Amino acid sequence: MKNLIAAFTLFVTVVSFAQAQDKKAPASPKVTVESPDKNIQVVYGQPSKKGRVIFGPEGSASLEKYGKVWRTGANNATEVTFKNDVMFGGKMVKAGTYTLYTIPGEKEWSVILNSTLGQWGAFDYDKIKGADVAMIKVPVSATKTPIEKLTITPANNSIAIAWDNMTISVPVMKHGS
Repeated sequence: MKNLIAAFTLFVTVVSFAQAQDKKAPASPKVTVESPDKNIQVVYGQPSKKGRVIFGPEGSASLEKYGKVWRTGANNATEVTFKNDVMFGGKMVKAGTYTLYTIPGEKEWSVILNSTLGQWGAFDYDKIKGADVAMIKVPVSATKTPIEKLTITPANNSIAIAWDNMTISVPVMKHGS
């Protein structure tokens, strides 16, 4: 009986330890940020640079290739919620939640809002691109110092996206402002 109790105790200890190891923080944590006026909320997986080249041309060792659709984060595709109707880079967008994709480029990025939610990555984007609500182009600004973690910052009148040596800003205005 003592052997059975000892074996059971050992089993419970091993299972508890294994479960504790599984609960460590993910490599790309999920981040939720809001604009100061609470009109814009962004939920995204926040990857880190970790010494990698992030953006570059096809054939390079970069993580994300110029001209290719990117989920603009890690894991699930990034989602943006507007609590009010907005002008998204000059395009009218109804209040609601949208998937945010980007197509990085050396000098400008295309920024896309799509109404299909719950996407993992951008792997099926070609199948859902008919659900695009808005696509705009914005210029790229180079940063002086590389930014280690992808950072998406909604402000009252814009959404800024910054990572590695690039940053963009998408103008977003409440409709009627």
